[in-house]
Amino acid sequence: MKIAQFKVEEWMNRYESSAKYDLTTTCIKPLSIQDLCGFAPPEILTKPLTYGDITGSDKLKGEIAKLYSNTELKNITITHGAIGANQLVFLSLLEKGDEVVSIVPTYQQHYSIPEAFGANVKLLFLKESNNWLPNIEELENAVTRKTKLLCLNNPNNPTGAVIPDEMLKQIAEIAQENNIWVLSDEVYRGLNLEGNPYSVSFADIYEKGISVGSMSKTYSLPGLRVGWIAAREDLIDDINKQRQYNTISVSILDDYFASVALKNKDWIAERNFKILKEGYSILKDWTEFEPYIKCILPQGGTTALLRLRKNIPSKKFCYDLQKATGVALLPGETMEMEGHVRLGFCAENLKEALITISEFLS
Repeated sequence: MKIAQFKVEEWMNRYESSAKYDLTTTCIKPLSIQDLCGFAPPEILTKPLTYGDITGSDKLKGEIAKLYSNTELKNITITHGAIGANQLVFLSLLEKGDEVVSIVPTYQQHYSIPEAFGANVKLLFLKESNNWLPNIEELENAVTRKTKLLCLNNPNNPTGAVIPDEMLKQIAEIAQENNIWVLSDEVYRGLNLEGNPYSVSFADIYEKGISVGSMSKTYSLPGLRVGWIAAREDLIDDINKQRQYNTISVSILDDYFASVALKNKDWIAERNFKILKEGYSILKDWTEFEPYIKCILPQGGTTALLRLRKNIPSKKFCYDLQKATGVALLPGETMEMEGHVRLGFCAENLKEALITISEFLS
């Protein structure tokens, strides 16, 4: 199977490790093993390193189920990160000729994997003029009775837009009218900056809603490589058939530490929101006075999409910026958003990095 180059990952693999200021990051400062061991009982030291529970331990799935209002253990399967979860959904649902609507910008998996399967993929672009939220009328016109799957990302990467709960219910109604599955990539769920940190999950409001989550963003544990899918039982059964061919089980240590972290998620949330809100405040102050940048401020997640008020290709801008200053940004071209760059506002030394960008721009 031929598949398009994963442009975001290719760029980050090439440039992030050499950056002085890495603003390509989408994670809040990761927790350490020592942090987690403060919550873990001593049994971890004697745990045999065998295969873990095949679809994830009941302990872990039980903690994940608490993140939803209408989900039981039978509705959850554990995956190798959200990236593994998304791929398993596509493997389980799509065949050549199926119609897929993907709301972009988003993670490239949401359209490149369906395209590689031979699906007919329609891209529905978010617009700055609509605060990076879906236009419901455009969505209604994009989907048809032939549409099998709608893909969205909430909170959105890279814009930081958060779809209001009422709009999510509108989208669910449109999907129900057309009998469409909805893949909702919710890896930043729990990081809304205003109101309830957790948006309503699609798996809770729509029978054919599929929620993908991860330990990487909200819980600051990208190194565990633990994700999950929450969906109705028959789809989880189909997904687990596919899963047997590429996962077997996640690491028994990853499963264990993920369950420990979720059991102590309130402590992690307090720690992370301090970092999140400090970064947001720094970003807000900077965008108000930086004349060469336009930004609709994020409502959730850890990233912001900046529009360059200079006529320069985003790849060239990011390459020249990093070469001259050591500041790494992600080019909008890698996310089908030329003329923009993505910035992770939870990065360390953010204020110093933004001052450096302003000096470069001027």
